Amino acid sequence: MNRRPPHSDYLTIGLSITAISLLAMAEEPVKLILVTGGVMSGVGKGIVSSSLGVVLKAYGYRVTAIKIDPYLNFDAGTLSPFEHGEVFVLDDGGEVDLDLGNYERFLGIRLTRDNNITTGKINRQIYEREKEGKYTGQTVGIVPHLTDSIIEWVERVSMVSVDGTGKAPHVCIVELGGTIGDIEGMLYTKAFSAAFQRKSYRNRFLTVHVTKLLHENGIRSLRETGLIPDVLMCRSQKPITAALRAKIAAFAQLEPTEIFDVYDCPSVYNVPLLLHEQNVFELLRTQLQLPVLQQNDQTLDFFSKWGAISEFFEKSQEEVRIALVGKYVKTDRGKVFTDAYASVVKALQHAAVCASRKVNIRFISSELLEMVENGGNSTSEYERAWEELRKCHGILVPGGFGNRGTEGKIEACKYARENNIPFLGICLGLQCAAIEFARNVCGIDGANSTEFAKNLSDKQQVN
Repeated sequence: MNRRPPHSDYLTIGLSITAISLLAMAEEPVKLILVTGGVMSGVGKGIVSSSLGVVLKAYGYRVTAIKIDPYLNFDAGTLSPFEHGEVFVLDDGGEVDLDLGNYERFLGIRLTRDNNITTGKINRQIYEREKEGKYTGQTVGIVPHLTDSIIEWVERVSMVSVDGTGKAPHVCIVELGGTIGDIEGMLYTKAFSAAFQRKSYRNRFLTVHVTKLLHENGIRSLRETGLIPDVLMCRSQKPITAALRAKIAAFAQLEPTEIFDVYDCPSVYNVPLLLHEQNVFELLRTQLQLPVLQQNDQTLDFFSKWGAISEFFEKSQEEVRIALVGKYVKTDRGKVFTDAYASVVKALQHAAVCASRKVNIRFISSELLEMVENGGNSTSEYERAWEELRKCHGILVPGGFGNRGTEGKIEACKYARENNIPFLGICLGLQCAAIEFARNVCGIDGANSTEFAKNLSDKQQVN
């Protein structure tokens, strides 16, 4: 007589079946590309990572991506937009770094919260395993427990299908956030340098280092961690000469063909084409021993379509000025801070392509649109902000939290309504439009949200 297995056996069987099915999905182990950055943040690792994925996709490979954020926060949900840019929300509700939005848009994939690794998540996993007795009385340490957990996480997530085919990816691009040498990132460089020197990772692992031109310290710092760069991406304002490329190669102990020039382009969509022109695929295929998957004519067709999109941004088109009235518009040395609204900006750019227009987004701080009082905005700042708003053909008011700058958003909504200006309100922006309508059209004095004002009557509440 067959005996029914206990619940724990069912769990073991279920986990085993899951593991077997994941292994079956991958005809061979997923290739891994680690992208690191030099001595300063914001060097362009996210765009380089996405662009490498585009090149691989053009040749028929299934590509996934993982972003590592070394902070102790569990996720990006509570981080200030001023410090970290927008919080990108995935299909499964995961609140993650904005780079995952770039991956999804560039590669046409759908990621999950597990595609974003943080030190907070790794620590929680370690604590839970220790409480469950998984370490059988061992003294839990950075090495091997945390470092092994990182590698296990990368290996597990790299095998998950993200393109709707149900098939495991061929290549996983892992972007390590921050800069090499940061104390927060040392845990991850230790994990990768220890694991990927094993024979089992031979021809499976590649390190791509992105650095500002002639910043040798970044390369030196990377080598000190035990990671040796296989490819160097040099960020520069203008194309570099062959002589300079040879000089960089000699310093980095690489071949000139392993040095790539990523100079400033009119649009980020030019970067995949720029890398392809420098034969980055041949290098990736050789070093990772990738099989040939499709014919050249299919690849040429892909790049032809991609080139048409990137070329659009360079051509002069009829300009449309859109005012983005936000709370998180920060000027740093005269430069507008736009990362807090990255997805909105991309959506406007994509809409402009469809409409055959060139969009000129004017970022306006909603606080500057509020009345000058109590020693707040200067009269000149107030007038300049309103002058900028009046020059625009359309107004977009995005989301936000808290009372600061809300009245300025409401004033922008009022101006759009009274002057018949095309308007889009998102989240708080639409709520501000409803508040403005209640006050000035419905005649409800004091209408507001309970988030911003207390002791409102039922009639005054717009939530």
